[in-house]
Amino acid sequence: MSLDVSPALLEQAERGEVDEAAFVDCVRTSLPFAWEMISSLVVRLKVDGGAFADNQTPPPDEQARGQLLRALASDAIRGALERHFGVRLAFQNCHRVAVFPLDPSVDERLARFTSARAQLLNQSAELRDC
Repeated sequence: MSLDVSPALLEQAERGEVDEAAFVDCVRTSLPFAWEMISSLVVRLKVDGGAFADNQTPPPDEQARGQLLRALASDAIRGALERHFGVRLAFQNCHRVAVFPLDPSVDERLARFTSARAQLLNQSAELRDC
């Protein structure tokens, strides 16, 4: 299961539209490792500036790795995180998460980061089974 959904949030979903803030809070509490990684990257991007901020350290365990995969593989979760933090997310392998500002001036850098070439160059034997 990806998220720990409260009965109240599930009831809201059954009735129709879901409050995005409530959904984001559900993601925050359900996927704390992924939330913390993305939050820290957003802070780093804002403090350091530049075209993007990324993580290159593998998660400490499979549970943490699973949280990243669930957060970034779900269009709904990923989209909510992007809107909440005001960034674009990019993902390579099982741990390399990057945040890009919404500024169109970094579009070329984002395209390079998400290219097939970048994916191939970011491979390593230790990441083969992630």
